[in-house]
Amino acid sequence: MARSFHPEDPLHGLRPGEHHSPKKKSRSLFSRIFSALFSMRLDKSGHRLYFAMVAFIIVFSTIGWKLVKLADQPDEVAAKLFQPEQITKARPDIVDRNGVVLATDLKSYSVYVEPRRLIDKDEAVELLTAVLPELNARDLRNKFSTKRGAVMIKRRVSQQVKDEIFRLGLPGIEFPTESQRYYPNGVAAAHVLGTTDVDNKGISGIEKYIDGQGLSDLANAGLAAQPTDLTPVKLSIDIRVQHALGDEFLKGMEKYKAKAVGGMVIDVTTGEVIALVSLPDFDPNNPADALNPDKINRVVVGTYEMGSTYKALTLAMAMDSGKATINSQFDARTNLRYGKFEITDFHATHRILTIPEVFIHSSNIGTAKAALAVGLEGHKAFLKKMGQLDRLRTELPESAEPQKPIHWGELETVTIAYGHGLAVAPLQAVMAVCALVNGGNMMPPTFMPRTQEQADAISTRVIKPETSEAMRYLMRLNAANKIGTAGKADIDGYFVGGKTGTANKNFHGHYDPTKVFTTFMAIAPADKPKYLFMTIMDEPQAVQGTFGYQTAGWNAGPVTGAVIERVAPFLDMPKRFDPPAAPFPTMVKMGAWGTK
Repeated sequence: MARSFHPEDPLHGLRPGEHHSPKKKSRSLFSRIFSALFSMRLDKSGHRLYFAMVAFIIVFSTIGWKLVKLADQPDEVAAKLFQPEQITKARPDIVDRNGVVLATDLKSYSVYVEPRRLIDKDEAVELLTAVLPELNARDLRNKFSTKRGAVMIKRRVSQQVKDEIFRLGLPGIEFPTESQRYYPNGVAAAHVLGTTDVDNKGISGIEKYIDGQGLSDLANAGLAAQPTDLTPVKLSIDIRVQHALGDEFLKGMEKYKAKAVGGMVIDVTTGEVIALVSLPDFDPNNPADALNPDKINRVVVGTYEMGSTYKALTLAMAMDSGKATINSQFDARTNLRYGKFEITDFHATHRILTIPEVFIHSSNIGTAKAALAVGLEGHKAFLKKMGQLDRLRTELPESAEPQKPIHWGELETVTIAYGHGLAVAPLQAVMAVCALVNGGNMMPPTFMPRTQEQADAISTRVIKPETSEAMRYLMRLNAANKIGTAGKADIDGYFVGGKTGTANKNFHGHYDPTKVFTTFMAIAPADKPKYLFMTIMDEPQAVQGTFGYQTAGWNAGPVTGAVIERVAPFLDMPKRFDPPAAPFPTMVKMGAWGTK
């Protein structure tokens, strides 16, 4: 039977044997809808108008809702949404142990220009260089010739400069805000704080450490848009002690005509660094100043032979190993010879010395024999245990690898025993001496606050308590005895103990007898130390009043004494004019030299 024709029959037009394709049917339905909406037939116009009206209502309702929501935002949020780019990330404030601000963010502006919107580019160059005379007119004109959307003209301008440029009335100028790091105390604690680059990223010191703790991740997640979004970073530094230390070091550097001076104050019970100075220093507000190679942090990244301060380690090693006691004696009547090398004493006594006498006379011969009594392997093991053979890591990203002898034989043990032949960072040596006097517990130094409980949890016992008492006794004896080398730091009322160190500087394997590196380490109070004070001086000179001497007792010692007297009130160290009762009971019981 013949099929009747109907124009809307979906099977119309198929040849015999062909089947209808669903895809073709889908296209056919779409075609019918399209035709219904956009055909010019009058009977379809009502549908088109209705559809258009609904579409316009949806679009404009969405736009209106967005505008209302944006208008409801705080001013700073809205401004940020319209900024062409967020140039720099916010950083947390850095404060000292008492909450004094050491580093903070200030708002500044950058100047960007869209060259395509400038009406008269030559006029724009002339007006902008009048406000910013440091700009090069030719370079500026070349920037305005680019086809880029926007070009940067100047970073970090003040509100006043921004207002002056704004009043020029030039089109196409944007002023995105950015954070600029500011250090209100200038050079104070510069080597601890470090500095940031033009994009406000930490490039050294604690600033770089903060970035490594996830600051960038927070910023990228939108959780650190403003400094107020971040908790301030508190340091162990006391800015009052820091200022005083820097001032006394500057005076000492000028008086003794030293090439450089550095040092620190550290809590021996917790390892907290209270102040650290290295001169010459730099102003972190001018980051380029930090690139001067003469302005390195000598306390942390410099490595030096620490001279006779190492004798404290050697004698502690001998007593703690059981190879010697406080009453042991060493023959210093004759010099030691190793081939062409001869070991002598600077203040030779040419007699047999007890350990206290070895210490206060700073005898190289006596110290060398104490090290030989322990032996080469025992010596190396002790120095490793005391952290002197490995790189010391702290919160500061900068650190130095100790310079150890390639071949370590008997001669190397002899020379290292009295502070030559092994170069370490001064902070590394300080860490070891802290352990010698605090009861025998060693912990890494820190630039962050640390409680006594936290210190105890991470400390390692390295010597016996009685050995530690012996070292405190020796350091006090060295300051109180008139023949000791630490007398110039013995400030009345603070019961100071100390040890000097003077090392000839080594240039390409040869020691220069005219150039020295001096060190002084002092503890107070010596019966129960709370703080260690260290001063280092690079190439101090013999001046009036030093009687031709360049040794530490005549320069680093007096400077350390001045520091103790000046900063003690900040450290809650009241004067005690009556000496403590029985400060070294074990030494008295053993009948040590000088206790009677």
